[in-house]
Formats: sequence, structure tokens, C-alpha cells
Amino acid sequence: MRPPTPSAVASTWRRRRRAAVGAAALVAVVVLAGCSGAPEPEGGEATELPSPGPVTQTAGEPAQDPALARFYDQEPDWVPCGEVLECTTVTVPVDYADPSGDVLELAVSRVPAADDDERVGALVVNPGGPGASAVDWVGADASAVAGEDVLERYDVVGVDPRGVGSSDPVDCLDDAELDAYLAEDVETSTADGLEAAEDRARTFAAGCEEDAGALLGQVGTPSAARDLDVVRAALGEERLSYLGKSYGTLLGAEYARVFPQRVGRFVLDGALDPASTAAEVAVGQARGLEGALRAFAEACLDGDVDGCTLGDGDGDGDGDGDGDVDAALEEVADLVASTEDAPLPTADPDRPLTRPLAATGVVAPLYEDQYWPLLAQALAQAQDGDGTALLALADAYAGRTESGSYASNLLEAFTAVTCLDYPATPVDAATQDALRTQLEEAAPTFAGLLVGEDPTCAVWPEPPVRTPSPVEAQGAPPVLVVGTTGDPATPYEWSRSLADQLDRGRLLTYEGEGHTAYLRGSGCVDAAVDAYLLDGLLPGVGAVCRE
Repeated sequence: MRPPTPSAVASTWRRRRRAAVGAAALVAVVVLAGCSGAPEPEGGEATELPSPGPVTQTAGEPAQDPALARFYDQEPDWVPCGEVLECTTVTVPVDYADPSGDVLELAVSRVPAADDDERVGALVVNPGGPGASAVDWVGADASAVAGEDVLERYDVVGVDPRGVGSSDPVDCLDDAELDAYLAEDVETSTADGLEAAEDRARTFAAGCEEDAGALLGQVGTPSAARDLDVVRAALGEERLSYLGKSYGTLLGAEYARVFPQRVGRFVLDGALDPASTAAEVAVGQARGLEGALRAFAEACLDGDVDGCTLGDGDGDGDGDGDGDVDAALEEVADLVASTEDAPLPTADPDRPLTRPLAATGVVAPLYEDQYWPLLAQALAQAQDGDGTALLALADAYAGRTESGSYASNLLEAFTAVTCLDYPATPVDAATQDALRTQLEEAAPTFAGLLVGEDPTCAVWPEPPVRTPSPVEAQGAPPVLVVGTTGDPATPYEWSRSLADQLDRGRLLTYEGEGHTAYLRGSGCVDAAVDAYLLDGLLPGVGAVCRE
């Protein structure tokens, strides 16, 4: 899930944690050692799930709509596309209301189960975004996607959602235009500034519409969830086993809403609350970022972050201050704010560090506490008048390569999906004043840097297709929701809310920092998730894993 970008994108999220001071230090994914002997969660005793009963077909399947039979009956042709990776495509209708109309090809990749004799099925995965490529995620390093024992017994399958990655990607701007778009400092506190922001948003939207055509109105999560059921059938699975992280939890929850009888082993890690509005997402995420930045500052002051110069009042690193956390946060805010009038020079003379890029550079490493030293070093360099390291962090977050190209369409796809998934927050003065007040209370440091009146979805050429509402998934088997107490992008309360909404949701709490929990350093979490996926062992009520 992506946090808000300072270019006035108020409610965003992503799963891929990219940031780097060198070329791509944060692109690497954490790979854990095995979980043998891992501590068990504290709390109630785990329970073994009974074998699932027969499936009752639900609306949208061929028994109810024969026009969909040609999609559900397809048999994919898998071809090698890596050392162990296999690739194929699955055909789905562009518009499920008109299944006889245009179609599109979804890109699918898989790493087959290592032990064919012990294979239990296919595990479909999504890394988040919206806009991150599941095909690339699986293809890059499957051991960063699922544990060793899961890889032994499951085919791990990545599906690029419609409009994302290799599935007819939405492409709105060329690389140079995207550079300018991300660097532009949008000021929406005045009528003239808001008008300029609306013009900018219309230009972006027009580029998306010209590229995607009719697909632009069909890339929302409801259609992507229906695609997953077609993929399930094409894989020959009676039920969908699924691992979704960040935005991937919203996609999984939407699937469970529509196809509860088809839910298999479901893990939703770092959840979005399906009932949250765009404004509620903005406030919750700003609060999460504020908490992560405060935790970073506290670690700095305790001497636990190498290269940190915060907390001495003037940022010169001489230790003559009182080590106050609030003062350290103010240093960061003042540094970023100063780039509004005086962008910092960088190693690229054509790309100074503007305020949006500076703020993004601060946000990027907050996703992983192991990257805090990179943030400390980048801030120290910026305090010395050089924005190169913060720019590198911002570039890696956006997937910008050293050649100046962008590795994926994540940024465009994110906006295209978000504008269909959430009715836009009105940009009238009264609504925005109320939102600004909430943000300032929730996140005094980030409110002024990362959130503003974003008119993009308000001027979007396609109407929303999803109404935020709770997901119950009546009739689905137990779903495992994993929430991290210090998650900066999908706050813990969202995971708790989703687990409560689900008819049979079970929450596993990880007490720690960073975005999502599975395969991020907790042997306790990894062992509990693997036991659920492989053996149907559900963590007990109130289960908690601690750092």
C-alpha cells in the first residue's frame, strides 16, 4: 500500500518497499532463515480447521451465466520463462456485464511446487499497490514471496491484475512527463493553485484515457476480483488459496465478498479496511506515517540508527541539543518545507530536489526499519545542502531506473484503480478544511507535506465502481488476517477491523515496525502463516507475535 505522495495524492498505498541511496539498496526483499524452532504466538490455542464441505456455486459462475463458460473452461498453455518459472495468459472479459464483448489477456506466472508428490494446490499471490506486478514478484525470487515449506507443496502463482504490469498496462505519461509530474510542487490552498492542480490532473487523466480506452473504466478491484475466479478455474482449483499483502488484502476481501464458497486458505497481510472512505484512508495513513517517523526519531535519539544527526535542535550532529523527539520531527518537517522555495541541488543538474521529491524520499524508507540508516544518511546529506540521496530514495520508491525510465506502470495503475475504487473526496473549501483539521491532529509533521486537495479522482473520466463497505463473506471458511502494530502504510486498526467484519476472520497481531509481517523477520509470524496454509492450523483468538 502506498502512502500519500506529496504531489497532492491524498490516499495512496503500495506494497513494494523501494528506496535507495545507492542504485537500488531498498529494492532487495528481505529473505528469512527457516522457521524451525520459531516461537509460537502468544494467546489462545491454535485450532485445526475441518476439511471443507462441497462448494455451492455463486452468482457470476457459468452455472448462473453460461456466457462466462468459455472463460471458465479454458486450459492455460504454460511455457518456461525462467530457470524454474513458467508463464501463461488467461483470457477474461473486459466488461463482465458484456462477456460476449472485448477480452483481455492477463499475464500469469508460477513457480511449480518443488515436491510434486506432496503438492496441495496453487497459491495465488498479490504484492499490493494497486499497481505492483505479481508476475514480477514471483519471478524475481519466490523465496521472498512464500516460505520454504510452502514452496515445497504449493504452486506459487502471480497474476498481474487488469491494467497492471503485463496485463494491458495503463500508461498515462512518458518518462519525461512522469519526471515532471512527480517533481511538480502543487499548491492547492489558493483558488489559482487549485485550478492549476485540476488542469494538471486533467492532463494526466487524458493521457490514461487515450492509452487505455474502454479498459480505463474496468480496472477497479471488483472486476479484478472476478478475474481471480476465472484464474482459479483455469488452474483447476475448486477453491482459491490466496496470499494478499497491503492492497492485495482489499482484492482478496472483495473476492471473498463475491465468492465466499470459493475461499480456500486466505492470508490477508497488512490489511486495508474495505469500509474506509478515501478521506478515512488519508487520515489513517498519515497517522501511520507519523508514527513510523516518530519511531525512527526515537531510535535516532537512542543511538540505534547509524549516521543519524537528528535531535540536537539544529541538525548539525554535534549533540548539543536536548534530544527531544518533537524537535527532531520538526527538523525533518522544516527541511522538507524549505525545498518549496529553494530546491536542493543533486548529482543530476537537471533534477533538483523539490518538495514533493524530498517528502517522498522521507516516506520511502519508513516502510522498513532496516532502511532507517539510509534515511538518516540522506537527511544528514540534505542538511548539508545536497539532495542527491533523498532523490535516490524517491526514485527507487517510484521505480525510476538509472537510465531515467520507469520499471513499471505502478504509478499510473495506482491512480487508475484508486479513482474507481473510492468516490472522490469533494474539493470544496468546507470539506477540505475539515479534512485538513483531521490530518493535522493525526499527523502534525506529515499533514502539511504529504496531503492536499487532490482533484485527480474528482476529474477522472470514469465513475467509481466500488462503494466502501464492510465485507462479511458469509459462508467462507476462516480467513487469517495479519496486522502489524507499527505499520506505516496500512495501520494496525485496519487489520483488526477487517478481521472483525469477516464472518470467520481470525487476527494474528505482530508487535513490530514496518509494512506487513509475513517474511519480514518474525519467525513466529512466518511459522503461524505457514502452518495455516499447509496444515489448516488457525492461530488462537488473540494470537500475538512479538519482536
